[in-house]
Amino acid sequence: MRTIRFILQKEFLQIFRNKSMLRIILVIPIVQLLVLSNAANYEIKNLAIDVVDHDHSAWSQRLVNKLTASGYFKIYRHSFDRKAAFEDLELDKADIVLMIPPHFERDLVRENEATLQLLVNAINGSKAGLANGYANSIIRDFNQGIRTEWLAMDKHSGPAVIDVTYSNWFNVRLDYKVFMVPGILVALVTMIAAFLSGMNIVKEKEIGTIEQLNVTPIRKHHFILGKLIPFWIVALFELAFGLLIGKLVFSLPIGGSLWLIFLFAAVYLWVMLGMGLLISTFTETQQQAMFIAWFFVIIFLLMSGLFTPVENMPQWAQTLTWFNPIAYFVKVIRMVLLKGSDWGNIQSYLLIMLAYALVMNGVAILNYRKTS
Repeated sequence: MRTIRFILQKEFLQIFRNKSMLRIILVIPIVQLLVLSNAANYEIKNLAIDVVDHDHSAWSQRLVNKLTASGYFKIYRHSFDRKAAFEDLELDKADIVLMIPPHFERDLVRENEATLQLLVNAINGSKAGLANGYANSIIRDFNQGIRTEWLAMDKHSGPAVIDVTYSNWFNVRLDYKVFMVPGILVALVTMIAAFLSGMNIVKEKEIGTIEQLNVTPIRKHHFILGKLIPFWIVALFELAFGLLIGKLVFSLPIGGSLWLIFLFAAVYLWVMLGMGLLISTFTETQQQAMFIAWFFVIIFLLMSGLFTPVENMPQWAQTLTWFNPIAYFVKVIRMVLLKGSDWGNIQSYLLIMLAYALVMNGVAILNYRKTS
C-alpha cells in the first residue's frame, strides 16, 4: 500500500501540473454537457409548412390554424400556387406541403369524406417520419372534431367519442434534456476513463520513463493500480460534478439513490480503465492509443441506446449490445435517476458489469509486460 500511495502522489502531481490535462478533465466535459444536452434533441418543432389552399373555406382555415397552433408547424408560404410550393420543397425551404383541394368543406359535409395531400421532404428520413406523423395526428383530431361538432354526432347517431386522459410518468414535462443529460454524462465519464488512462501509460513509453520504471522494484500490480486509480477517482468526481450541473442547470430529477449510481459507476469505470490499459499494451504513441480507444468508444456509444433506442436496431445489433458496457450504464443511470429504480432492478446489470471488469482487466494485466 505504501508503494501504491507514492505512485498515486506522483500521478496526481503530474495531473495537476499538466494544464492541458486539467482542461480536458475539468473544462471540456462541462462545456460538452452544456452544449450537447441542448443540441441532442429529437423532438422536432417549428417545421416549415407550405399550404396550398384551393378551397378558402372556414374549415380549411380552421385546419391550418390547428396545424400552426400545435407548435410543430409554422407557415412558410400560404398560397394557391402548387408549383411554388413544390419549389420550396426542392430548395429545403419547406419541410411539408399541405394541398387542400377545391370543395374540401362541401365534400366533407355532403359526402362525409374529403381528401388532402401531404408532400413531405424525406431527405432526412427521421425528420420526415415525425413531420408526417405530427400532421396525420392533427388531421385525425381535426376530422374527429368535425364529425362531433359539424355533423352533430352523439351516442345515438354515431360512434361514441372516446375521451382519453393520460399522465406522463418519469418525465412529466416531456423535457428531452431530462432524457439526454444522464446518457451524455455516461459518454463524458467514459471518455475520461478510456482515453486518459491509456494515453497516460503510453506517455511513459514516449518520453522514455517506462524504462526507468522497468528497472525499479515496483511490482506490476503496483504500477497498474497506481496508474489507473487516479483516473478512476477523477472520473467519479466528473460524474458527481456533472450530476450537480444537471440538477442546477437542467433540473435533472433524482428519483433513486445516488449511491446506486456511484456503485455501478465504480465498477463500470474499471471496465473502461481496463480497456485503456489493454490498448496501451498494443500501442507505442499517445496518438495510436487515442485513435484505437476512439474507434471502440464511438461504436459502443452509437450502439448503446444513448441516441436511438436499441429496439430499433436490427436483431444482430441488439445481440451485440449484450457485450456493450456503455449500454448497461446508460440504461442503469436513466432507470435510477428518472424511474427511481432500486437495488433489485439493477443488481443483474451490476453483476454483468462486474464480470466484464474482471475479464477486461484480467486480459489487460496478462498482456502487460513490465519488462517489455
